[in-house]
Amino acid sequence: MHALRAGTLVVACLLALSALCSVIVLSQDEPPQPAPELKQPPRPVDPRAHRVGELVPDVEFTDLDGKAGRLSDYRGKPLVVAMTNAGCPICKKYAPTLAELHQELAEKGVALLLVNASGDTEKAMKDAVARFQFKARYVPDSKSTLASALGANSTGDCFLLDGARTLVYRGAVDDQYGLGYALDKPRLNYLRDAVAALLAGSLPYHRATWAPGCDLEFKPAAGTTTITWHNRVSRIIEQNCQECHRAGENGPFELMTYADVKQNAPTIKREVRKGTMPPWFASKEHGDWYNDRSLSERDKTDLIRWIDGGMPEGDAADAAAARAWPQGWRIGKPDDIVTIPREYKIPAKGTVPYQYSTIVTEFGEDRWVQAMEVRPTAPQAVHHVLIFLLYPMNHPRAKEQPDDRGGTRGYFMGMVPGQGHVVFPHGQGKFLPKGARMVFQIHYTTNGEEMVDRTSLGIIWCKERPATEIKTIGISNENFRIPPGADNHEVRAARKLTRAMRVESFMPHMHVRGKAYRYEVEYPDGRRETLLDIPRYDFNWQLLYILREPKDLPRGSILICTGWFDNSDKNPANPDPRAEVRFGEQTWDEMQIGYVNGYEIE
Repeated sequence: MHALRAGTLVVACLLALSALCSVIVLSQDEPPQPAPELKQPPRPVDPRAHRVGELVPDVEFTDLDGKAGRLSDYRGKPLVVAMTNAGCPICKKYAPTLAELHQELAEKGVALLLVNASGDTEKAMKDAVARFQFKARYVPDSKSTLASALGANSTGDCFLLDGARTLVYRGAVDDQYGLGYALDKPRLNYLRDAVAALLAGSLPYHRATWAPGCDLEFKPAAGTTTITWHNRVSRIIEQNCQECHRAGENGPFELMTYADVKQNAPTIKREVRKGTMPPWFASKEHGDWYNDRSLSERDKTDLIRWIDGGMPEGDAADAAAARAWPQGWRIGKPDDIVTIPREYKIPAKGTVPYQYSTIVTEFGEDRWVQAMEVRPTAPQAVHHVLIFLLYPMNHPRAKEQPDDRGGTRGYFMGMVPGQGHVVFPHGQGKFLPKGARMVFQIHYTTNGEEMVDRTSLGIIWCKERPATEIKTIGISNENFRIPPGADNHEVRAARKLTRAMRVESFMPHMHVRGKAYRYEVEYPDGRRETLLDIPRYDFNWQLLYILREPKDLPRGSILICTGWFDNSDKNPANPDPRAEVRFGEQTWDEMQIGYVNGYEIE
């Protein structure tokens, strides 16, 4: 699974909650509109809406000392461009930070440009340079040429470009100062973390934020008129396709080069138009998702326009820097590895029932997990892996592990295409009791040739007991009956929160008759809100949906999970439209489980 917060995806969770058994009557009242915020910190925003991941035009400029330059002068070297001015209160507060950053970045081989696009006089700019002892290159931008090319919104915006002028991060320096508040020190170091991620060969967790500052208003720079592989499409493919479509992963073909993409262009065009690739099924009407895999409308338009236009390769000077994809364990070298005891032989064709393998852990004491990764040896044949944790009956915390039935409870870790590892931030970890059993549920799919698999789980331990223990539960219904031929059968499950909770993410689970899924919450005052709506569920992609910002739910809230099933002959994946379908573990049975990831906040 995708890594979560602080550079990676956190599969956080709920503590045990009381199941609802009664019928729920839901209010239809509209929620009141929130009051305007008086204190505004930086907030994560959708990077696709701010051209993160795209090539920045090669803008010319002249600095305050009269020296001409252009962005391509920094080719091969990361560059930070920080907007500032002489009078903005936020800029004044951040001036010492920017002065410190110059030396800090220089020691790491990263350049810094300070850009003033607010129309300050030359004297005001020189006074600011002297007053704050700026050593970085200071660029007047009275015509907003640089600011427009970057799409700056405020004088607090910062931009991190890699050595090929690809925009890697844009937004606030950190969260120390905002509108209406100031902290002694930052809690979140957005820019520094982004630089560290870039230098480590990875993408930053936060790729875009709203940055407090004085607003800048101007017409954004026009986009490139000629779309080529080097100046546009290579970056779309790298950021949206190569995670799966490369050697050793489960994409059916590689998309690592211009030749790869050109050869498969008709298929790419078809799947992008259908909306099946990249895989993402959440409705845009509800929720804002950190790991939204879907292409933006602009990316879709440009990609198809490029294919229809003959797929020009363009100027190699505009080429993206090749991304260094990890080899081996993505989480780094594991402290321990748990491997299923035997190999499974996957046939070339046919259907393979779920395979189960149980392992008794022997770590000698209770432990907390900092990072995990599931690695099959035959990823092309593995549809998904779910790992369930069963506590020993005599463990002091055994009551926290309810009777496990087919994975409705006890979820510990999982792997689906494109999602197979998790790293928890410092201070958080997942509990693994001494002597616990791990049950590996592995779904193999045939792909035309015989393969052999032996799946493993790599673990990195917390160095000390974490302050926050994270868990995962499932909100499930095991008592449903789907009639033969029913094409839109509804199955609902619900759970009432006995404590306030911070929700991080969701993962719905149904089988091949699954048609649609929805998470809702009814608040204690009767208001109802849709948290996640999946109008088109696809069993082939067991996706985790991670909120860009966690959702706090008060005690007494009711989480409602509703799944719709198509058991008719109109469903081409239906094994038998004549069958009455009930709860069961195999693909030809059905499940209705809404995994909810979060943790207590009181």
